[in-house]
Amino acid sequence: MQIDLKRRELLGAALAGAAMTDWPALAKTHSAGATVAAPRPKPLPLRSIRAGEVEIGYAELGAADGPPVILLHGWPYDIHSFVEVAPMLAQHGYRVLIPYLRGFGTTRFLSDDTMRNGQPSAVAADTIAMMDALAIPSALVAGFDWGARSADIIAALWPERCKGLVSVSGYLIGSQAAGKKPLPPAAEFQWWYQFYFATERGRDGYAQYRRDFAKLIWKLASPQWHFDDATFDRSAAAFDNPDHVAIVIHNYRWRQGLADGERRYDSLEQRLAAAPTIAVPAITMEGDANGAPHPDPAAYATKFTGRYQHRLIRGGIGHNLPQEAPRQFAEAIIDLAKPA
Repeated sequence: MQIDLKRRELLGAALAGAAMTDWPALAKTHSAGATVAAPRPKPLPLRSIRAGEVEIGYAELGAADGPPVILLHGWPYDIHSFVEVAPMLAQHGYRVLIPYLRGFGTTRFLSDDTMRNGQPSAVAADTIAMMDALAIPSALVAGFDWGARSADIIAALWPERCKGLVSVSGYLIGSQAAGKKPLPPAAEFQWWYQFYFATERGRDGYAQYRRDFAKLIWKLASPQWHFDDATFDRSAAAFDNPDHVAIVIHNYRWRQGLADGERRYDSLEQRLAAAPTIAVPAITMEGDANGAPHPDPAAYATKFTGRYQHRLIRGGIGHNLPQEAPRQFAEAIIDLAKPA
């Protein structure tokens, strides 16, 4: 399916009302080439829950007894990628949960002795631990970038916990072995920051210039998204987390086989290395102007063995699809929940 997005619609009065006023930060609506301010919502203090080895900070909107939806952000982004998606879903009766990933925002490790582990299975396991702590047996799970990878892992390894999946850029499950294989030069060029992070200079540079670095990634990954400084600064605050640099650097070094993970995740990583199929109902999405590395949808279509659909979102939509095309992202989740 192809969806034409010539220009973005402003939130309607219904969404600017009760649901919008529960969001903790300023919402903005963006179109290619323009930025339009939406009504300022009332602040909502973040919640937190002890889940496994972390205390997860998260935002929650909607009815407490509504069908749960978990929205997972990526790097270098934060929960505000869903600032418009969340009230749309809440308006449709969903219980919307948006956690900060480990190393972001208000999420904290419970012990100083815990390894600051960014390997994919550990990041995904935090969401399962959060669901356990909140007594959520299963949920719709949706995300992009790191969040899409975690969502894919949950759907593949814990299908009983995942009622359905929305994944930007599709199937992102990988392994250290796959990460070691060389790619054609043009593809390697797109991964420049991973090679930078493999060095101590890269670690130090990211620690010193993390906001400049993140803003550059935003521009490269979404070349037609004209975000303003207030929008960026709102998310960049999440990078001040004391474990942020350690988690980001470990994640990318682990992917290249340059850093070890934890042995307790070995069995999960072995299963992921086999590139398991995903049987839960799924919708994959891609923006037509995604400047970040991403696979061709044809390359992963067969990895989804249940009810499946791919949607190309047109109109200059980049990597941060939920924030750039929130209506289309919310619609995918709502459509996924409909009976076949």
